[in-house]
Amino acid sequence: MTTTNTEAIAIDQFVDAPPSKVWRTLTDPQLHARWWVPGDIAATVGHRFHLQMPGWGAVACEVLEVIPEEKLVYTFNESWTLTWRLAAEGKGTRLFFEHSGFDFDQKSERDAFNRMGPGWRDKVLPQLAQTAAQLTD
Repeated sequence: MTTTNTEAIAIDQFVDAPPSKVWRTLTDPQLHARWWVPGDIAATVGHRFHLQMPGWGAVACEVLEVIPEEKLVYTFNESWTLTWRLAAEGKGTRLFFEHSGFDFDQKSERDAFNRMGPGWRDKVLPQLAQTAAQLTD
């Protein structure tokens, strides 16, 4: 039996917007394209969609879990999973993000982990927070 050495990127991001706005930002295709990439995302378990990743093309995804305004989980390519958990905090939202499934036994996966961690933390999640904070009711 072989065991795989898998790792995850985990980020805790405060968003100056209520969970309802953060949820819309995560699940509305037009808003999703503003903070990350275009895709036909929908908050429905079993929904298969694609995210248009620069340099990669269309990446296949499938929604695995949905708890409206609390949790969204979907696959991202054949081996990774993205988990978004939202918790109300004051007038805002604490967003807990996890990108899991990196296989550290593969150099390409280690390299992706090392590139993506700073990308999520320093660019993508702050863009999501800014987009949600700018939404009007």
